[in-house]
Parts: sequence; structure tokens; C-alpha cells
Amino acid sequence: MIRLFRVFIPTSVVGLLVSEILITMACYVAAYWISGPEDMEVYFLLEDGITRTAIVVLTLIFGIYWADLYENLQVTSALQLCQQFCLITGMAFLGQALVGYVDRQMIMPRWQMLIGSALVIVFLPAWRLAYAPAALKILGRRKILFLGANELVREIASKIKLKPQTGFLAAGYLAPVEVQCEELGPYLGQVPQIREVYQQVQPALIAVGLTEHRGQLPVHDLLELRMSGAQIQEAGVLYELVTGRVSLLALRPSTLVFSDAIGPERFNVSLQKIYSFVIAAVGVVLAAPIFVLVALAVRLTSPGPVLYRQDRVGFQGRVFKVLKFRSMYTDAEARTGAVWAVKDDPRITPLGRWLRKFRLDELPQLFNVLRGEMAIVGPRPERPEFVKTLTEQIPFYGQRHFVKPGITGWAQISHKYGDTVEDAVTKLEYDLYYLKNLTFSMDLYIMFHTAKVMLLSRGSQ
Repeated sequence: MIRLFRVFIPTSVVGLLVSEILITMACYVAAYWISGPEDMEVYFLLEDGITRTAIVVLTLIFGIYWADLYENLQVTSALQLCQQFCLITGMAFLGQALVGYVDRQMIMPRWQMLIGSALVIVFLPAWRLAYAPAALKILGRRKILFLGANELVREIASKIKLKPQTGFLAAGYLAPVEVQCEELGPYLGQVPQIREVYQQVQPALIAVGLTEHRGQLPVHDLLELRMSGAQIQEAGVLYELVTGRVSLLALRPSTLVFSDAIGPERFNVSLQKIYSFVIAAVGVVLAAPIFVLVALAVRLTSPGPVLYRQDRVGFQGRVFKVLKFRSMYTDAEARTGAVWAVKDDPRITPLGRWLRKFRLDELPQLFNVLRGEMAIVGPRPERPEFVKTLTEQIPFYGQRHFVKPGITGWAQISHKYGDTVEDAVTKLEYDLYYLKNLTFSMDLYIMFHTAKVMLLSRGSQ
């Protein structure tokens, strides 16, 4: 696993990205050689051939990313994969048309584009089909020996099985009693047998996930193994690595009190205020025509105000008025009171469904950012009624209010919109991970990913 932008990315995914950039570049270089109208050195070195080719390659890589082809390396259908690459290549042709409006000198020559794109459609899907099994074989998978089999350990094992690109393999577990969980691998014996089993299995990592440490944790054996070079990690740390979330099951009040890595650094919080304000100011100016069009559409399609003001809980529990374009009928909650939105919610107007689908209803929150009530990136601001209920039911829920809420966030791009307590727990785990890793680089990653979520209308409701 490689950590970029404070996010853990599997080595196999990074390898696939780099290899596809090289293969795509080679396809278009070969295409120019095949078409051969001029000397290659003159074209690539003196006529901006490298820049022209790079523009097309970057367009294709962005297309692959937007098609979610870096999310899962397993190919379920070769035909579907080829269809996806045909669409992505079509995006590259559209990209060339847009480049032509800016500078026609930067357009790739016709035959290089046609032949290179044909080669891409052939070679990239073929590479994809061969890469996953080859990468796992070459890079190998790090064997994990689980010490304990509690709920957290079982969830980690399930995630590892679903995503083999993480590079981990459950090699088995030691526990007081055997449990029914295929994902954990074989039951290897009792906890005190850790030294003997370690010598037999030779795992790359021992993940400790005992429900109760007192009287069960073989401290001396683990210390000897650690001093001998064994890697030992708490299951909660591995959970973060695999899921991008902080597990509530592994979190203890003492962790929050004594750890210096659970909350955001003051410098990063101060820096966030600056770039959030700048981005919001630029966003208001650039999105002014959209503001006008959406406001007119809301006014003309249903009676009521254009803007909707609603109480939300913000930084340190302070209540503020969040601004949104109205997407519901007026007095929609007069009878029901405060309730979560649900799928096909009858309170939402036809235009409101479209606005929510592309998250255009949230554009006025840029003014909340300018007023200092929100940041561009942060936990989703919830209503006081929900916060009160969730704080009573979910431990550590109030900790998410120690940073400003955001228009977008790690939880918003990583998990679907939820209307249950279970969804709230999952999103809180993402929020706590964000609090722990708040940096400018991670905010950039989240903002970049948000554009894809908006245009593909995911996660909204």
C-alpha cells in the first residue's frame, strides 16, 4: 500500500496506472511511426509532438479514472471492458475537439489519433485482462495472522477478500474458540500458541484483535516476536489501512485523550480557512450564471422562496443557517417534522430531484463558507434534531464537530447518502478518519473526486 494525499492506495493500482500511461503513450508513438508523414524526431522534439501526445494520454487516463476502472482490478466481463474503453476513447476525440477551440496547433494529427486510438482499444483491455493475476503473482500478497477473531477482525477479513488488490491475504487466526468465518482462513489454535504458529505460517503481519486484552494478550511472546523482527499491529490500524475509516469498535476514550494523531493539526485547520475562502469566492464568481438560472427555475416551477434556510450544527456544536436552493415543496415537513430524506421522497419537487442529482442545490453553501460557518471540505452538517438522537446512540459522534462542516467531504464521496443509524455510524468512521488526516493534499483529493461524484450523480438523494 502506498500513501498519497493521506489516502492509502494499493501498490497494484499505482502499478496499473503507471503501466497504462506508458502503454497508451507507446500506442500513439507507434501510431505516428506507422502513419510516418515526417521524421519522428522533428515532430516530437520540434513540433510539440510530445505535448500533443501527452494531452491525449492524460484525457484517456482521466476517462479511465472517471469510469471507476481503478476502483476494482477484477475484470468481470471482457466485452463490457472493451465497450468501456471504446467510450473512453470517444471522450479523447471530444477532448481533441475542445483543444482545437483553444489552439489548433495542439491537435494531434488525424492518422496518429485514429491509429493510436485503435491500438489503445486493442492493447489496454488485453493488458487489463492479464494484469490483475500477474500483478498479484509478482507483487505477492502479504499474509496476515490474526490474533483474535472479534467483529472488527472479521470485517477486515471480509474487506480483504472483496478487494484482493489491497495485497493482503488472511492466513488464519488464533482465538480462544473457533468461529464460523471463512474469510479469516483456517483456525490455527489457541492464543498462547502464537510463537509456534508464527514459525509455521511466517506471516508478514500479526494483527491483534482480541476483544479483551487483560489476561488474554500474550505480551511476552509478542514482545519477543517483535524484537525478532515480526511486524505487529492493532486490528484498528489495519482497518484504517484497508477501509479508509476509523473503527468505532477499536476506538477508546483514552485514544482520543492521549493520541496526538487523532485530531487535526492547528496549522492545517488555519490553512483550510484560507483556501476555503479563496475557493468559495472564486466559485461564487464563476458560478454566477448558474445561480441565476437555477434561481429562475426554482421560482418558475413551484411556489415558495428560491433559497431554503435550515438549522444545522457546525463547528463546536454551534447552530447556523445553511443555505440551499429549495428542492422540496413549501412546508414539506409541516406534518412529519424533521425526518431524513428517502428514495423517491414525495416532498421533493421534480426540479428538486434534478438539482439534488447533480448537487446544484448545495451551491449557495459557498456563501456559508464566505461567512466562516463552513469549509469547502469537512463532515456533512446535520440538523440539530438528528445530532441529538445520533449523539445519544453513537459513541464519539460529537467529535465530528471539532472541524467546520463542509460542502463535500471524505464521507460524502466514500459512502452513499444514508437514512439509517447504521449509515450514520459508517459515515462517522469516515469523518473521524478525515479529522485524523486533515491536510491540504487530502482536501485536494476530495475536491477532485467530488467532481466525478457530481457529474455521475452519485451519493445524492
